[in-house]
Amino acid sequence: MVQKAKILLVDDRPENLLALEAILSALDQTLVRASSGEEALKALLTDDFAVILLDVQMPGMDGFETAAHIKRRERTRDIPIIFLTAINHGPHHTFRGYAAGAVDYISKPFDPWVLRAKVSVFVELYMKNCQLREQAALLRLQLEGGGRPSADQDKEPAGLLAELSARLAAVEEQAEALSKQLDDESADAAAVATAAHLERKLTGLRRALDALEPGAGGTAALPS
Repeated sequence: MVQKAKILLVDDRPENLLALEAILSALDQTLVRASSGEEALKALLTDDFAVILLDVQMPGMDGFETAAHIKRRERTRDIPIIFLTAINHGPHHTFRGYAAGAVDYISKPFDPWVLRAKVSVFVELYMKNCQLREQAALLRLQLEGGGRPSADQDKEPAGLLAELSARLAAVEEQAEALSKQLDDESADAAAVATAAHLERKLTGLRRALDALEPGAGGTAALPS
């Protein structure tokens, strides 16, 4: 059974959390509530999340401060953050969100379909990342003589490595095409930030796979 990804929903208003759950329930993933920045940081200490939906306006620790804490932690710094806000103070307010490490910044009321579509992108990226990490770890053990492949992993290590590399190359090609489409002044800032985040993830995955090649030593860290 494929393990579900966890999505962290952070908002001090219960009705907003309920609305987010209603919108994202169709993704069939695990939705985790947090009613404050402090509660969100506690959840991040023990669980791994595919993406964080973070309300900007909260009493006490607001969204910007919460994001700053998240980005300072090595364990959580690469988790995508989507800021949600009921107010719009203009470009400066939006740029502050991106400066805090957000990959997107959405004003309420938002289109449920758009929000669900954006979250699904990060869930899919997270699931693919987890799958590649697991397969890369298995390959590393096999290449180091750590044991024979299991029944559902009966491919030769070199063949499986080549297959993973080919799959990653296809994703890299799509990401490159996306970057070219966004390479103009009229491109949406959120889309550009999302594409850049994807490219960083793909670079980490490529380095991990390259480290598994015979003679590479397998010393590179797997992407988190």
